[in-house]
Amino acid sequence: MVLLNRDLRLHDHPALAEAVRRADSVVPLFVVDDALLASGFAVPNRAAFLGDCLSDLRSTLRERGGDLVVRKGDPVTEALRLATQVDAEAVHVTADVTGFARRREQRLTREAAERVEVVTFPGVSVVPADEVFTGGGEHYKVFTPYWRAWAAHPWRTVEPEPDRIRLPDGVDVGDLPDPQALATGPTSPDLPRGGETVARELLNRWARTDLAGYDEGHDDLSGDRTSRISPHLHFGTISPLELADRLGPRPGGAAFVRQLCWRDFHHQTTFAFPAIARDDLRDRGRDWVDDEDAFTAWAEARTGLPIVDAGMRQLHQEGWMHNRARLLTGSFLTKHLGIDWRRGAAHFLAWLVDGDIANNSANWQWVAGTGADTRPNRIFNPVRQAHRFDPRGDYVRRYVPELADIAGGAVHEPWLLAGTLDAPALDYPDRIVDHEIAADRFRASLP
Repeated sequence: MVLLNRDLRLHDHPALAEAVRRADSVVPLFVVDDALLASGFAVPNRAAFLGDCLSDLRSTLRERGGDLVVRKGDPVTEALRLATQVDAEAVHVTADVTGFARRREQRLTREAAERVEVVTFPGVSVVPADEVFTGGGEHYKVFTPYWRAWAAHPWRTVEPEPDRIRLPDGVDVGDLPDPQALATGPTSPDLPRGGETVARELLNRWARTDLAGYDEGHDDLSGDRTSRISPHLHFGTISPLELADRLGPRPGGAAFVRQLCWRDFHHQTTFAFPAIARDDLRDRGRDWVDDEDAFTAWAEARTGLPIVDAGMRQLHQEGWMHNRARLLTGSFLTKHLGIDWRRGAAHFLAWLVDGDIANNSANWQWVAGTGADTRPNRIFNPVRQAHRFDPRGDYVRRYVPELADIAGGAVHEPWLLAGTLDAPALDYPDRIVDHEIAADRFRASLP
């Protein structure tokens, strides 16, 4: 049996590959976890994407003679119940890094006891979170030395997809979950589709067109030249190791692999600090501002800062946001407005298809200055950043159409047009904060 979670694929799936090698018949099981549903982590965008992933996985398994078995309830209880029914010799699981996932794995091993063997495998990251440590045996707190150790660490071999998978006779495969039953509410109108088939098509297309220019192009907001593969990495419809192994040697691949290393860095941080979604990794003594009006303006993309509002509107429209825009919107909330990073992280998790605890929390802590950033007191000028990474203003006009009539980079500072002869009539709010005033206030607030 293979208990699936964030590994909804056939290619480079160590747990599945070993199960197929080891047994004549294999049960790929996915359990809709009642605890996750009750926690509110299942939101409409991720539920819809998950529905696509499970449907695609069932189809590809059936093409190889198997099927996806679906249950609902507690994953440990359901896995052990089915293991008993099919007389399974082992339950294979892909190890994960969050406290929630690790407690589930520990409970599975404990409750299985002598009934059935539980075997864990890598697969969520390029290098497992528990394999790279400092010389003193601690996890890395700074990225660059981690990158050097990570790059020198041996990688496992990429596993081929299985040719045939046979399900035991008489197993009730169950129905795929209805995404609307998992999380009620509207989804983003331009939500990406999920599933391994889509992931591989997306990756192949992007690698042909944009990988070679990734190093100089991945921060180009208007160019939209990033891979957009992060939702598939979150749900495991594509293997991060396969990406690194396949793309690393190609032109542009080294810069892309470095971003995969950042993802692994956040995973090893979360493995070592499971409270990362609640507690500051480094307590800087910040006193957060309780300003509901400012938070609402940020969340609803009404800050009057076009680059910030464009990023937030992309989030709501697509369930995804360009990484540079994530940096700018997060920094603006925590350092210009002084609002607690946890509020921003929660808002992102309510929308992001790729939202997971490790990357979302670690990145928010980085921009807030409570995480792994070696320059925690930096504050980005959003207008300067906008002119640098969206010089023609195309990104802003794409997501803030009420500014479409402002030509070129002037779109980033619409307040400068007020009172001029050629000023267009704008249905757009005034700035809620001036950068220089906010920067002075931020620096004055530092302990």
